[in-house]
Amino acid sequence: MIRVLLADDEAMIRAGIRAILATADGIEVVAEAADGHQAVDLALGHRPDICLLDIRMPRLDGLQAAAELRRVLPEVAVVMLTTFSEDEYIASALGSGAAGFLLKSGDPRELIAGVQAVAEGGAYLSPTVARRVITRLGTRRFGRQAVAHAHVQELTAREREVLALVGAGLSNAEIARRLHVVEGTVKGYVSQILARLDLRNRVQAAILAYEAGLVPEEESPLSSEHRRS
Repeated sequence: MIRVLLADDEAMIRAGIRAILATADGIEVVAEAADGHQAVDLALGHRPDICLLDIRMPRLDGLQAAAELRRVLPEVAVVMLTTFSEDEYIASALGSGAAGFLLKSGDPRELIAGVQAVAEGGAYLSPTVARRVITRLGTRRFGRQAVAHAHVQELTAREREVLALVGAGLSNAEIARRLHVVEGTVKGYVSQILARLDLRNRVQAAILAYEAGLVPEEESPLSSEHRRS
């Protein structure tokens, strides 16, 4: 029996997914959560084989919950559920350690196939997502983006904001004026960012911000260098 924990902030969506999974032999939904915090707590109590996590949830979103589950329950596989198929969500989901990525708008059979594949130790991307990934396999940028997205998820919202401004080439004084704080506060944020992400200097921080998509290409002072690399 494949034991599944389902997390989505919409009760009707949870009911629909539960009904779909109930049509498959060997799959049991053992718990339901309405947000990421509840999903992690219930996973610790029920020890499911798979956690189906909606990406956009209150309090703790699916990507953050996936990262926390990887830390506290590395043996539990995570499959992301979303209505979105933008590259940023795909890269972040894969970077957070998800073994599957399913679109809610997909064929219900994909949901069952994905759960079964991941339970068997494999990975599963919905066909729509798989096509997007395949078209980017020939470039290095998607891989770099996936890694960068995973790294910046470790930061707070404020730290990501500071990192984005570092990536745009702003000095500490300029960032302080932009955020209406004192320069010493910005220095503290930059030091925290470098330490948390194991970066040596602002240049590495700027590169990471660019690759994570925090800085529009036209605003990054590193963009011309990256296009040559």
